[in-house]
Amino acid sequence: MAKNSFLVGTGALMRGMALTFRTMFVKRQTVQWPEQRSPVWPRYRGRHVLERYDNGLEKCIGCELCAGACPADCILVEAAENTETHRVSPGERYASRYEINMARCIFCGMCEEACPTGAVVLKHDYELADYDIPHMIYTKEMMLVPDPRVVKERLARMEREAGSVR
Repeated sequence: MAKNSFLVGTGALMRGMALTFRTMFVKRQTVQWPEQRSPVWPRYRGRHVLERYDNGLEKCIGCELCAGACPADCILVEAAENTETHRVSPGERYASRYEINMARCIFCGMCEEACPTGAVVLKHDYELADYDIPHMIYTKEMMLVPDPRVVKERLARMEREAGSVR
């Protein structure tokens, strides 16, 4: 019996040494961060983003389904009513306050799956570390994609200014 356990232990030791020897001569891959970024898989779930429609309206309608689906209970949504003079989203309501506590988030993607309008999207950004917990609470303003109309206007203005400088 002692002889059999000795053979099993020796076999395990030899397999471990063979693995070490094989990987000793493999070329190491070094990524020069931050100039180069490591690629992520297509289904990777990273930083939360709130999307907009092409006309600039927010996709989030304040339904709070993402907060209900979150197993970590890290999402806070407060809804408000849209008016004719102040239209934020195409629906009757919009999210007046939207916060995600990224320190509690487990990046499961349940909020993205629960959203009926596709407003919550988990992008491929993985650089989310911070030293202070209060900085880990992402507000609506931090997550909201810029208005495409405003971005086009700013780009046109920058091109005009660059043309006048030359």
